[in-house]
Amino acid sequence: MQKIKSLMARQGLKSPQESMADLSPVENLRIPSKEELRELREQPIDPQAEQEIIDSIEEVYFSNDSFDMVRHELEKLPPELNLQELEDYRDKLKRQQAAVSKKVADLILEKQPAYVKELERVTALQTNLQLAAVICTNARRQLSVAKEGFTEASLGLLANQRRRQLLTGLLKSLRTIKTLQRTDVRLSEMLEEEDYPGAIQLCLECQKAASTFKHYSCISELNSKLQDTLEQIEEQLDVALSKTCKNFDVSHYTKVQVAYTLLGKTQTAMDQLHMHFTQAIHNTVFQVVLGYVELCAGNADTKFQKMQYKDLCTHITLESYIPCLMDLCKALWEVMLSYYRTMQWHEERDRQENAPTPDDAVAESDELVVDRSYVKKKLEHGLTRIWQDVQLKVKAYILGTDMSNFKYDDFIVVLDVISRLMQVGEEFCGSKSEVLQESIKRQSVNYFKNYHRARLEELRMFLENETWELCPVKSNFNISQLHEFRFMGQCRSPSVSPSRQAGSSTNPPLDESLFQQYIQEGNPFEVHIEHKEEETEDVLASNGYESDELEKNVYQEYDSDSDVPEELKQDYVDEQTGDAPLKSVSRETIRSKKKSDYNLNKTNAPILTNTTLNVIRLVGKYIQMMNILKPIAFDVIHCVSQLFDYYLYAVYTFFGRNDMYESSGLGLISSRLRTTLNRIQESLIDMVIWNNGARARGWSQTALEWSARVGDMEAVGENAGLHGPTEDRKEKVPSPHLSQMVVLTNSGTLYGLAQRVVATESLVFLAEQFESLQSHLDTMMPAAKKPFLQQFYSQTVSTASELRKPIYWIVAAKAIDYEQMLLMMAGVKWDIREIMSQHNVYVDVLLKEFEQFNKRLGDVSRHVRIPLPVSNVLWEHCIRLANRTLVEGYANVKKCSNEGRALMQLDFQQFLMKLDKLTDLRPIPDKEFVETYIKAYYLTENDMEQFIKNHREYSMKQLANLVNVCLGSHINKKARQKLLAAIDDIDRPKR
Repeated sequence: MQKIKSLMARQGLKSPQESMADLSPVENLRIPSKEELRELREQPIDPQAEQEIIDSIEEVYFSNDSFDMVRHELEKLPPELNLQELEDYRDKLKRQQAAVSKKVADLILEKQPAYVKELERVTALQTNLQLAAVICTNARRQLSVAKEGFTEASLGLLANQRRRQLLTGLLKSLRTIKTLQRTDVRLSEMLEEEDYPGAIQLCLECQKAASTFKHYSCISELNSKLQDTLEQIEEQLDVALSKTCKNFDVSHYTKVQVAYTLLGKTQTAMDQLHMHFTQAIHNTVFQVVLGYVELCAGNADTKFQKMQYKDLCTHITLESYIPCLMDLCKALWEVMLSYYRTMQWHEERDRQENAPTPDDAVAESDELVVDRSYVKKKLEHGLTRIWQDVQLKVKAYILGTDMSNFKYDDFIVVLDVISRLMQVGEEFCGSKSEVLQESIKRQSVNYFKNYHRARLEELRMFLENETWELCPVKSNFNISQLHEFRFMGQCRSPSVSPSRQAGSSTNPPLDESLFQQYIQEGNPFEVHIEHKEEETEDVLASNGYESDELEKNVYQEYDSDSDVPEELKQDYVDEQTGDAPLKSVSRETIRSKKKSDYNLNKTNAPILTNTTLNVIRLVGKYIQMMNILKPIAFDVIHCVSQLFDYYLYAVYTFFGRNDMYESSGLGLISSRLRTTLNRIQESLIDMVIWNNGARARGWSQTALEWSARVGDMEAVGENAGLHGPTEDRKEKVPSPHLSQMVVLTNSGTLYGLAQRVVATESLVFLAEQFESLQSHLDTMMPAAKKPFLQQFYSQTVSTASELRKPIYWIVAAKAIDYEQMLLMMAGVKWDIREIMSQHNVYVDVLLKEFEQFNKRLGDVSRHVRIPLPVSNVLWEHCIRLANRTLVEGYANVKKCSNEGRALMQLDFQQFLMKLDKLTDLRPIPDKEFVETYIKAYYLTENDMEQFIKNHREYSMKQLANLVNVCLGSHINKKARQKLLAAIDDIDRPKR
């Protein structure tokens, strides 16, 4: 615009406003001049062309009178002016103006009269316009002066502004250069503040700025310096990344990851992170073990720091083994927890990035998707790798020390810790920890063999020094009250360690993983390794009583009962102290007391010895060890079975020697019991050591001969012991011998009945406890080995009560003088001719023997409670022996009449009638054995032949006596020979 105005000024042209000021009012209406009219007349008149020119005029010219056509045309001018184009355009406008003027002139000519009339009015108006023109001229002149002054000032301001902008840009560049030169200082500050993303961002920006201003000579070397700085930042960033392996911090790790993202090295960061975790595991375990080794070594000159980790583990002392293991697991837990939290951080970030975004959000780049996928796979694969490293380090530590001499409690702590560590591994990566299981199994098997061997020797010592006195326990005693079985009452799963079980009720829920429980603070290996005070066990009765009130002598209440037999009163004394019962007994109870039941109403406390209690405690310890470490479950259960086997074998060896009564024909030892004893002796008892020990102690040859003669098992067992390999003998234990303080030959004590009752019933009690543990042991036993457990219970545990027969048989056989009765029966005359109304005196003597036996049982019960099954077995044995003695006495008769047979029946009925008052045992054992034999005297020849075939329970002598004495009087010699031949045929298979 300024250029146009200046051009017009140079050509002497006036602005449209100025030219308008010089026109008359009529001219202002653009009346064509004469020259124009002449030109118009000279031009050829083509109405159509003229109309086209008019139509080509822009519509805006016809809009309104206030339209400024000059401004309009000036605004249409292009930025760069072309003179030729301007002239052509000007000619076009002139043609348009001429066409319009001609059109106006034509119209004027058409309206001439009106024009003249109107011209007068215009003249008057012109006068007014001239006055206005003068005013406008003055105003325009003043405006021109003001405009000229304003325009010059504006251009000056514009020039100054441009100069200012240039200087401002220069100042910004100088400041940037200054900032670049001071970058090192700021980068160092940011690295000290651990603002790695900011430092990298600043360094990258500096590199970009240095590239922009590289034309300045002052920063020509800055690029190389910044590159070195960036590499230094990466090194420090790698160090910062390694710190997250032991103590993960969210903000710290976030900064590190953002920094690697800015560097575009996310995948490299993951590779470095796993390398750092591996290194952290190695450094951690080495430093922990090295600290304990150096601490225990004192001022030794050994350079432990140069040792390999595996060799270093062999220098751990027994005293520092458990504390070092605890610290080792704590440190490894911190590393695994850091990795777990690292995975959580990435999972959380992935969830946030996968969250729905606005429609205008920018889609993730392919590179970012690849990075995330790589990181996820790398972290998942790293779980197994890290856990494998942990297992190998702990395995080297476990196998570096021989734990065979550890105390039981210490070894349980080790198992507890490793069990907890395996639980951590399962939650960490779902691993079954085969490496740890194999290593701890090796140590456990080694430890358990030595431990079990020592316990068997200890058990042998207990048995050989056991006096078989009653151990006073409360009536409600059960194994769950023992400290060794407390863990079973907590119903924990094997994956949960006993240390957790012992915790308070504030423990987190068991279904919550360890990583969730201890993600913020704490450590699952914070076990109290200091020795806690053992929980007191309230299982022993105080002086045989359970409370002071019960010590009152209840005999004061019924001391005047004259109708109570003296022996029944004695039945109710304390079997341990001989004092009063624990609780009052009514007169009715005493009157209805069974004579054969020597249980004391005051208590039904279990009968057991200190040795029994020791075996039960050992079983609890074994099961506790098995619960913690399942891989050796079968080995443990096998050893548990050996404890029971050895105890059963000892009780049988001490009290069940049936050498002189083995041929009684009563089946005292069942085939199952005999098989069990045979198996125990072959697999567990070292007969060579036993025989040598017996000779060293001066045992009689008779006893040694007995040991080789008690059934087939003795011969087989001894032969195996003499010729078996040395390795087998290492697993065997010498047979125990009875303490010399235990006397089993005194008739005053019923041949050690009290000791026999304590020994046998303690075995039965032990079997009952094993029965209660069967379901628990079954869950622990591997499926392939369960038949062993079932066989152990069906063939061994269940046979414990069967020992009552052979053990109590000795007492029954010696308590009654059966030989005297045979002698007295031999002196009776049986070939009488008249029916007798009075029984023979031998019956009274036998009954007196039974009464004396009953009284002595009462005396024994003052010291040891005789349970009903025991008294029943004793009475059954005595009655069987008495009945068989009667049959044997009847079989010795040389001559007998029918009246003599009647006398036999009378004697036997008298015996049964008096016996009913002494015992409540029903039915009377072998009653039919005697009655059938007596009645056989009345059989005919044919009936006798059938009788001989059907009744093989009688001996050949007894059957032969029936033939010779009873039938000899009314059958011929040939018939007698026939019957005797039949008896001989029956007896021949036995021979």
